[in-house]
Amino acid sequence: MREGASDVQGQIARLMIYPVKSCAGVAVSEAVLLETGLQWDRHWMVVDAEGLFVSQRECARMALIRPQIEADALLLQAPGMPELRVPLQASGPALRVQVWDDVVDALDMGPEAAQWLQAFLGAPAQRLLRFDPAARRACSTKWTDGVPASTQFSDGYPVLVTTDSAMDELNTRLAAMGHPAVGMDRFRPNVVLSGLLPHDEDHLGPLEVWDSGAAVAGLQLVKPCARCPIPNIDPATAESHPGVGDALQAYRQDARVSGAITFGMNAIVTHGAGAVLRVGQAVQADYTFG
Repeated sequence: MREGASDVQGQIARLMIYPVKSCAGVAVSEAVLLETGLQWDRHWMVVDAEGLFVSQRECARMALIRPQIEADALLLQAPGMPELRVPLQASGPALRVQVWDDVVDALDMGPEAAQWLQAFLGAPAQRLLRFDPAARRACSTKWTDGVPASTQFSDGYPVLVTTDSAMDELNTRLAAMGHPAVGMDRFRPNVVLSGLLPHDEDHLGPLEVWDSGAAVAGLQLVKPCARCPIPNIDPATAESHPGVGDALQAYRQDARVSGAITFGMNAIVTHGAGAVLRVGQAVQADYTFG
């Protein structure tokens, strides 16, 4: 495939990682693309006393925890709390924990991290876990046409892709309903594309990423991202209001996922693991309807 010889051309407008599942995201100018997604994305997770993952669905205050990746540590900050640093390569007791229907191997980050989480979040949060680097969590092949893929603590697939024009469309509808504009951070994507029509990602085939005239990576958009109430939560305050969900209900029901409200597409990495994705790189794909 030649650069520019596709139905759709655009650019990477924004890259985001979410080091701790369901905590605040980090905007980055570049990120290493791994088979499991962007490096450090959903690499840590909070679990309850039974080892089940905790998210903003149960504990909206998670939105107020702001992670950063330092040279050798995960830094966590939250209002009224001292900073917490956890070594990036920390090891600890191995635990079996549950994320949705999957039970996976993880490493306990210790009592200091546990006490920090409990002090800020309360009872739901018991431990901070790191994905065991020796483990593999397979994605469901139901949506990948049998192509094997893996992820860490994401909901199910390595990368979430959407478009800035989709956000503009939603904010136009929110304004018409008398609601204030909201930010893309409510939808927690990894890759935000510009130069595309709203929700073009819903109907695209393989997405190629180009750099300096060469194709460097490929993503296959495999499953619409069905939305729970988290987009109703204001990341700045952790307060919830149904306006976003109400607006989406009017135009974003997707028959492919039994009429669920969707925003963005889950993707798997088809080639280019180890490549560096950068804001500004060109992307292209062909439409696939059917």
